[in-house]
Amino acid sequence: MAKQNSDSRRAFLKNSLGALAAFTIVPRHVLGRGYLAPSDQLTKAVIGTGGMGRGHFGYAGTRVVALCDVDKSHLKLAMDQLGDKSKGVKTFADYREVITLPEVDIVHVATPPHWHGIIAADAARAGKDIWCEKPMTATIGEGKRLVEAVQQHGRIFRLNTWFRFEDRFYGMGTTVKPIKKLVDSGLLGWPLKVTVSKHTGFDWKFYWVGKTNLEAMSVPKELDYDMWLGPAPYRPYNPHRVHQTFRGYWDYDGGGLGDMGQHYLDPIQYFLGKDDTSPVSVEVDAPQQHPDAVGTWRRITYTYADGCQIILDGEGADEKAAYIEGPKGKLYPGFRSDIQDLEKKLASFPDPAPQQTDFVDAVKNRRKFALNEENGHRSATLVNMGKIALRLNRSLKFDPVKQEFIDDAGANALIYQPMRGPWTI
Repeated sequence: MAKQNSDSRRAFLKNSLGALAAFTIVPRHVLGRGYLAPSDQLTKAVIGTGGMGRGHFGYAGTRVVALCDVDKSHLKLAMDQLGDKSKGVKTFADYREVITLPEVDIVHVATPPHWHGIIAADAARAGKDIWCEKPMTATIGEGKRLVEAVQQHGRIFRLNTWFRFEDRFYGMGTTVKPIKKLVDSGLLGWPLKVTVSKHTGFDWKFYWVGKTNLEAMSVPKELDYDMWLGPAPYRPYNPHRVHQTFRGYWDYDGGGLGDMGQHYLDPIQYFLGKDDTSPVSVEVDAPQQHPDAVGTWRRITYTYADGCQIILDGEGADEKAAYIEGPKGKLYPGFRSDIQDLEKKLASFPDPAPQQTDFVDAVKNRRKFALNEENGHRSATLVNMGKIALRLNRSLKFDPVKQEFIDDAGANALIYQPMRGPWTI
């Protein structure tokens, strides 16, 4: 793909969006809340048709009308999977063409994380609602910019980790709802310490590590590797960098922390009531990380201003740790507790407030989704704070209001990582 400077990229979007006025087919939400399409379905474009992108074709109330991928083999797999439903579906190699399609309501961003912020922000500016895979963004700075774009353009945003509102929460053996109810009840006391490890039901998947001796290889003819890299620094192609194993490299993700972190940490942020803030410090105990390849770590500790802590026990050193520990009691996997008659006592307390968990309804009626750009950014910040502390191999102080590190220029330099031209957010 030919290089363009950032001005030409913005001009591309501006000119394309301006051209939409000439079309008579427009997204259903543009026509107002009273309009119903003949099928009452929302149309969507899936950008990134690897395993994750292909896994969400059949979401109820939506219909795929466009696919985009920089790998032609992925596009073919996606079209084959759609089968008879592929009739009329448009395919693209450049997401910038997709987001200007007037027939698209929702853009589903299922690329590697180093692309999430740019594509989602551009989609918001193009008037599309967004379904984005986790982690929400690869850096804290990209998250801040994405929040601004979504809110400035009045879009509905969903981050695709759902454990704060449905499904059994890994090894806890329950949904998050009763955990939230327990925390809100005060029966455990305050402040609380949450330990996330294989012993409390959360495996950190340390097989997502990078290799330090990658051999430069020829790029497959079906892959546009320059576009796959996008804003990331140029590095010679090796298949271990892309597709299923990209998580092992700092340029694109953050190993097991990047892969599973937002799944594990977003519900904790929710039940601790921290959706509008961030920790004031992050401490790390880990081997020195390679500048390119992600390694393993022993322990990451986040501390909030009120004393609450989240402990990421990477190697499962504390075999007897409770999942949640407070001054009045503990909660273990399986909703076991050292509080006598816990469920009976808990029954007298109110349930947590209901959440907006139907994305199609949220889009049609312009209602903020349960896991949106704001709280999603805060839980992504947990992941990204940990990544920065690991890469620098030092503990850091953080200002949750300014969303920057205190007296640490090196850490702040990683809030907004430089992007390879022509990419900006």
